[in-house]
Amino acid sequence: MKNWTRAAAAALMMSVAVPATAAECIAPANPGGGWDFTCRQIGRLMTELGIVPNMVQVTNLAGAGGGVAFTQVVSKRSSDPEVFVAASSATTTRLAQNAFAGATADQVRWVGSIGGDPGVIVVAKDSPYQNLTDLIEAVKADPSSVAFAGGSAVGGFDHLKVLMMLDKAGFEDMRAVKYIGLDGGADAITQTVGGFAHAMTGDLSEITGFIKSGDVRPIAVLSEERVAGFEDVPTAKEQGVDTVAMNWRGIYVPKDISDADYQKWVDTLKQVGESEQWQAVMEENGLEPYMILGDDFQTFVDANIAEIQEVSREIGLLQ
Repeated sequence: MKNWTRAAAAALMMSVAVPATAAECIAPANPGGGWDFTCRQIGRLMTELGIVPNMVQVTNLAGAGGGVAFTQVVSKRSSDPEVFVAASSATTTRLAQNAFAGATADQVRWVGSIGGDPGVIVVAKDSPYQNLTDLIEAVKADPSSVAFAGGSAVGGFDHLKVLMMLDKAGFEDMRAVKYIGLDGGADAITQTVGGFAHAMTGDLSEITGFIKSGDVRPIAVLSEERVAGFEDVPTAKEQGVDTVAMNWRGIYVPKDISDADYQKWVDTLKQVGESEQWQAVMEENGLEPYMILGDDFQTFVDANIAEIQEVSREIGLLQ
């Protein structure tokens, strides 16, 4: 009995040794995938860099494409200074399209992005389209003659990349654009290689292997500058189409925390993003530097949502 009591007392002491205010990252999805990756990598580096004294707790809260996590933070943890949530372009896309049942971006505070996966347009290796101009001119001449494939559903980010690109190129009839929404980039590549789609849009990291194998040929990367390792692939901007579509990876925090606590999160993310460890993480996982922080990131999010809403209205996804 005494041994049991000592063991119970020791266990109790260990259980209270970790402060109740230990930092927590919510990944709005099941383990694996982009949001979980963001939480675990940022959390790990916060500990390794000595920003926090304890391991960051990662909580997977899947549901409604990120909506369950968003709603819980807004309704139950709106003043919690120790919680942060993984976010990406998918988050702002869903908010823009009112997919979170009335939730709006101003119900949280946007901290920043520290990495991004650039969008890319590829065609089959024997495609007649040699560059982005050829492809866009074909769409303008006859929208029904060009089908795009992507690894997200109609209205998802891969679809929107195409529409935003065509919008910047002066094409107006968005509903006439043919898009085949599939379950992931590999399926979209198969459709393109097989000739069922004429071009494919996705994130560079998911298509890298197919590019290197020669199955597809990239004609544009949707980034500010050419990407290391793919220096022969011109940006859309170089080809006269002012479009950047980066699947950014970042975080948001509850709205009602203090300005001082918000600034701590901005400073934390900046420290993580500038670390050698994060540079290694990006290189290993096909990400590009894409750091936007604090007020600049808030401005970016607002502009991003406005653009997605405009395009979504043009294709009938919003009234």
